[in-house]
Amino acid sequence: MVRGMVQCTCHTGYRLLEDGRSCQDVNECAEEGYCSQGCTNSEGGFQCWCEQGYELRPDKRSCKALGPEPVLLFANRIDIRQVLPHRSEYTLLLNNLENAIALDFHHSKELVFWSDVTLDRIMRANLNGSNVEEVVSTGLESPGGLAIDWIHDKLYWTDSGTSRIEVANLDGTHRKVLLWQNLEKPRAIALHPMEGTIYWTDWGNTPRIEYSNMDGSNRRIIADTHLFWPNGLTIDYAGHRMYWVDAKHHVIERADLDGRNRKAVISQGLPHPFAITVFEDSLYWTDWHTKSINSANKFTGKNQEIIRNKLHFPMDIHTLHPQRQPAAGRNRCGANNGGCTHLCLPSSKDYTCACPTGFRKTSSHACAQSLDKFLLFARRMDIRRISFDTDDLSDDVIPLADVRSAVALDWDSKDDYVYWTDVSTDSISRAKWDGSSQEVVVDTSLESPAGLAIDWVTNKLYWTDAGTDRIEVSNTDGTMRTVLIWENLDRPRDIVVDPVGGFMYWTDWGASPKIERAGMDASNRLVIISSNLTWPNGLAIDYESQRLYWADAGMKTIEYASLDGNNRKVLIGSNLPHPFGLTLYGERIYWTDWQAKSIQSADRRTGQARETLQDNLENLMDIHVFHRHRPPVRTACQVGNGGCSHLCLLAPLPKGYSCTCPTGINLQSDGKTCSPGMTSFLIFARRTDIRMVSLDIPYFADVVISVNVTMKNTIAIGVDPREGKVYWSDSTLRKISRAALDGSQFEDIITTGLLTTDGLAVDAIGRKIYWTDTGTNRIEVGNLDGSMRKVLVWQNLDSPRAIALYHEMGYMYWTDWGENAKLERSGMDGSGRVVLISNNLGWPNGLAVDKAGSQLLWADAHTERIEAADLNGANRRTLLSPVQHPYGLTLLDSYIYWTDWQTRSIHRADKDTGANVILVRANLPGLMDIQAVDRARPLGFNKCGVRNGGCSHLCLPHPTGFSCACPTGIQLKRDEQTCDSSPETYLLFSSRASIRRISLDTSDHTDVHIPVPELNNVISLDYDSVDGKIYYTDVFLDVIRRSDLNGSNMETVIGQGLKTTDGLAVDWVARNLYWTDTGRNTIEVARLDGSSRKVLINNSLDEPRAIAVFPKKGYLFWTDWGHIAKIERANLDGSERKILINTDLGWPNGLTLDYDTRRIYWVDAHLDRIESCDLNGKLRQVLVSQVSHPFALTQQDRWIYWTDWQTKSIQRVDKYSGRNKETVLANVEGLMDIIVVSPQRQTGTNACGVNNGGCTHLCFARASDFVCACPDEPDGRPCSTIPGVVPPGPEPTRVSERSQTPPGRVDTSTTKPLTSLEAVEGNCSDKDARRGLCTHANEAVLATMGEGLHVSYIIGGLLSILFILLLIAALIIYRHNKSKFTDPGLGNLTYSNPSYRTSTQEVKIEAIPKPTMYNQLCYKKETGPDHSYTKEKIKIVEGICLLSGDDSEWDDLKQIRSSRGGILRDHVCMKTDTVSIQASSGSLDDTETEQLLQEEQSECSSVNTAAATPERRGSLPDTGWKHQRKPSTESEV
Repeated sequence: MVRGMVQCTCHTGYRLLEDGRSCQDVNECAEEGYCSQGCTNSEGGFQCWCEQGYELRPDKRSCKALGPEPVLLFANRIDIRQVLPHRSEYTLLLNNLENAIALDFHHSKELVFWSDVTLDRIMRANLNGSNVEEVVSTGLESPGGLAIDWIHDKLYWTDSGTSRIEVANLDGTHRKVLLWQNLEKPRAIALHPMEGTIYWTDWGNTPRIEYSNMDGSNRRIIADTHLFWPNGLTIDYAGHRMYWVDAKHHVIERADLDGRNRKAVISQGLPHPFAITVFEDSLYWTDWHTKSINSANKFTGKNQEIIRNKLHFPMDIHTLHPQRQPAAGRNRCGANNGGCTHLCLPSSKDYTCACPTGFRKTSSHACAQSLDKFLLFARRMDIRRISFDTDDLSDDVIPLADVRSAVALDWDSKDDYVYWTDVSTDSISRAKWDGSSQEVVVDTSLESPAGLAIDWVTNKLYWTDAGTDRIEVSNTDGTMRTVLIWENLDRPRDIVVDPVGGFMYWTDWGASPKIERAGMDASNRLVIISSNLTWPNGLAIDYESQRLYWADAGMKTIEYASLDGNNRKVLIGSNLPHPFGLTLYGERIYWTDWQAKSIQSADRRTGQARETLQDNLENLMDIHVFHRHRPPVRTACQVGNGGCSHLCLLAPLPKGYSCTCPTGINLQSDGKTCSPGMTSFLIFARRTDIRMVSLDIPYFADVVISVNVTMKNTIAIGVDPREGKVYWSDSTLRKISRAALDGSQFEDIITTGLLTTDGLAVDAIGRKIYWTDTGTNRIEVGNLDGSMRKVLVWQNLDSPRAIALYHEMGYMYWTDWGENAKLERSGMDGSGRVVLISNNLGWPNGLAVDKAGSQLLWADAHTERIEAADLNGANRRTLLSPVQHPYGLTLLDSYIYWTDWQTRSIHRADKDTGANVILVRANLPGLMDIQAVDRARPLGFNKCGVRNGGCSHLCLPHPTGFSCACPTGIQLKRDEQTCDSSPETYLLFSSRASIRRISLDTSDHTDVHIPVPELNNVISLDYDSVDGKIYYTDVFLDVIRRSDLNGSNMETVIGQGLKTTDGLAVDWVARNLYWTDTGRNTIEVARLDGSSRKVLINNSLDEPRAIAVFPKKGYLFWTDWGHIAKIERANLDGSERKILINTDLGWPNGLTLDYDTRRIYWVDAHLDRIESCDLNGKLRQVLVSQVSHPFALTQQDRWIYWTDWQTKSIQRVDKYSGRNKETVLANVEGLMDIIVVSPQRQTGTNACGVNNGGCTHLCFARASDFVCACPDEPDGRPCSTIPGVVPPGPEPTRVSERSQTPPGRVDTSTTKPLTSLEAVEGNCSDKDARRGLCTHANEAVLATMGEGLHVSYIIGGLLSILFILLLIAALIIYRHNKSKFTDPGLGNLTYSNPSYRTSTQEVKIEAIPKPTMYNQLCYKKETGPDHSYTKEKIKIVEGICLLSGDDSEWDDLKQIRSSRGGILRDHVCMKTDTVSIQASSGSLDDTETEQLLQEEQSECSSVNTAAATPERRGSLPDTGWKHQRKPSTESEV
């Protein structure tokens, strides 16, 4: 500084001017970014301010948005995710998406919207990811941008495929094309609802950024230079600017909202920016190349950072924050939608009412409710319309489901229906023009329906089928279908009808292309054009000028001629690459062109003035103009249907009309009435339907019998010509059903005891149905309604299949394709069985009896032959060879007919020579049995004649006459005519959802279902011979019920307070019912009707299971397979309890008494043996030492019968020797209890047998006396424990006189010795007590003749108690020192003890509260002293960790699993409804079972599953884990 010079400076906020002396105010507001949002300059200073919803930060320059922390929401193609910009926290919102591109949200409604360009859908969901739904699902091609108007609740989107911008309500309704002109490839879109404007980018040939009002008005370009791929676009509402990215120029730019002040913010380090959003002072964008989300300062472009990288494929991005959708804007439409009937769209100052695409406005606020005229065209995957009511000519997709390959179209304005054919689904459908009321009209026997025409006068539907080469007609709803023309058609294509003239016209582009004409009733057929045609496609009639127009794709012309084919002229002969559909309306002709991919029109008279309505449309098919001005026509069919019983079809004059009948039915001689049905026909099964082919008419057409039921796997079929009913078996539903031939009167006739019914025959003369069952290997017979069912043949059958009857001869024939294939014969009563043919047979499938030719015919799919032999099997000869894979075989008159799996066809040949083979019907996958029927043929003579041959039940023919027979299991009486109503002695067993019986009177041992209703999970059974009742427990419903022995009169006996009732026993003398409850560890008793319920024993019970009574001796026996397994005995009142067996026991399951030899028998499912001892537990002996997994047992005569879970069978053995082991019944799932019903079983009596022993409530017999007892809960009747004394009802007493023991409390001080019965509530007044009429609260009185208790009784009781205590102590010491099972052969246990639904052994850890799942299924691991789990001590339950279908339990389980450290260390809890691993996994693939097992490895880590899954075969019902597996080859029936 030079000495003496002066330096001037200025205060903050001023700057020195050039003179070096003056100061000027600095305008900080002119410097960009000085303030975040608002800036006010003042002399020497400035002030920053923020928009509504923001607050100034402490630096006094930047603004902070009020509200929650911002979240970046972005689409990632396969998912939608959220990331917190400052914390990089990263969460998934929606996953499993196909290709999510564009994205936006509605903050106040908490919705997220996205577009998927693979599915071509716009979807939405809640912001928490729930409730995903489609918003727009049709007419999209490449929806690359979408935006939400959060003020007016509208959705806007761009589609670069259709070159449109559209708008709709948030749910997709009232959709409208907003902008469609001068759009090429619109991409990003952003809204400014406060200003009422839309902004979008277009990266077509002239890239640009445009804006318009939100109603589409006032459109302007705001940038169209230096743009190439303008991708992302966002609006900074607080900063009043817009930002966009250009992926080709690698730049982020910004401009004012009118496009001014454009400036690049970032121009380097941007490989491929895609989408952008802004929040506060930051920009965030996604980049395809770096697969990252980045941020930078929005003013300077500095402070760049990566928010998140290594993303899958980041697409659109938004900042999820309320300030990105400020609520400050005015809703221009107000509360009532602006008074608009449809759309209210905001504009800059006001709003506009708008109509959905194609709908015209009827006033300033209202739209038309329907369309009056529109162009209708098919595009394979959709059907579209172009409204002629509006100017925009935008095409709109009709919202239809499952359109796969639509070809032909027509319409009927009377009911607003549009009809179309689909050559992928081979169907004809219809729907209203708006897409509602969609339904399939025809969907059978179509192969390539390429032409369609509506007769709008008589409401008929005409169509051509280029696959079947037919022209057919039906009512417009598809009923009364019939074939009109079936001869000399090659490839019929389009069809049009002229109800005015009564003609129909069609094109045929087969070998000799032609255009033909016939009456609409198929009369007067004539070729009208046959020259200069190659591929004649679309047809149209001009009624005014009486011309026929057609398009020829080969000649590349559109031509016309008179309706008779004369005066032919070319209308358009140039620029027609491949015309297909054709239609006329007004003065114009319209057509679709496959190659030009366009819809065009021209003047219909001159062919001039050509216009293109739409182009760039792939797969264009048929075209029509829907309008409401079809000419009215008067016809004879309009009056009383022309007198026709069925179809009235128009015809050219002079006839005018003719009557015709549905396919296969003949017109009667009056020319108006149809026969009631087909007389002679083929009927065949096709797995999911049954069809008929009439033989009355000159062509073969199959008609589906419309039974109102879902068929799954219909195999065998039979017909009763007398009643006109069809019978069929369904091997998946395991039923035999019947219905009338018209589909009515459907009913199931056999629903139980079927597995795979492969063969079925109806004896129409004898009114019986016969069937074979490959699963049960039986041949059975029954009445036609399914009653009086009887097993005829059950021995030496391997796989019986086809069956045929010869009633007049009394013979039944069947094929067996088992190990040794054979053809057998017997009488129709099962007698006189002989093998006719047993050599050179493979898979003898079909079988038929030729009565006229006295021969047998059969088809063999293995030897590929159809053979014949005499009725006795001699003179065998080959009729036809090779036939590929014949299945069903039948014959009628001189022909045989058969179905073939390989050719998927029905064939016919001469029955004597096998010559003249023709194809009856082709293209029929899933063909099964076939029968030929002639209802006009007389049936023949019934051998049983009048009065059923004198038989009370079944009368069955045999070669020399007939025999009477009884239903399965019932013996014929000595008169050889009559039967009892039920067997005398039989086994009764439960298998979860059924109770069945096996008669021991007959040798066939067939199980018969007892029709008890509402069975869910039946475990234990008993019966009462006095009243003839079955008693059973159902642990699913937790009830004890009873019904008559025939299944009727079911009622609940005990309906509450039960947990797991495993055992049940009826005391038929005292009329009491005893049961064990494993869930509550109690033994209870009640009267047989459920009254007077009382807990007998509730202490020292661990897992009580089976229970049995010996009324004559007054004993009660039960097994307990808890921690210390034992078998105990007590008196019937629960007194004098004694452990009979407690050593060398594992899981004592079943228990039964042999009342004759006075022994107890039990099965041990752990030690796998059957043992017995006497009534005192002495003389113990092992009867059978190796049984796999016995559950329950019973005794009759010299046999012990038991159920076995592993072999799924009922078996028996000699009770004396343990030898002669036999299987009574095999392959039964879920076997449980078994008992014998026999007159010899429930005998003997005791003191309670007469007048209930004089007791008012419960009478319990004991060894030498009996006691009376009272129920635990008073029932209102006075109860006395003194026999013969009925106390009076309780009198009102004063408070001071009342019993000092509160109700329900047990006063233990007054219990007399030697009565260990549980507490009985006494209803006793002091007066009664003084008269000695009642006891204290819980005592039962002995009914003996003594004056009181003898001293010896007291001493004996004390000694007994002392002895029991010593015994228990010794046992505990013994068990502590020695493991329970030391047998090395038991080292690998695969089964645990029964658990049907539910709980079984649990480790008693009282400290840990049981989870809610606990009662469902808990299996315990016992720990050794060192807490190591030894294999010997793992008790594993059936169904090893397979899950049930019950979601609630599964949810419980998932909750339990999360806290594994606690309860699951000691318990493995599961719910299962399966009895064993085989049962559970039989219907699972191996991989699925393994997967389930692996998933549960943590719970089942100690389980050795290898031995638990020895075999996973068998046809088991679906358990819900997998879909029905389709057979991999057709031979897997």
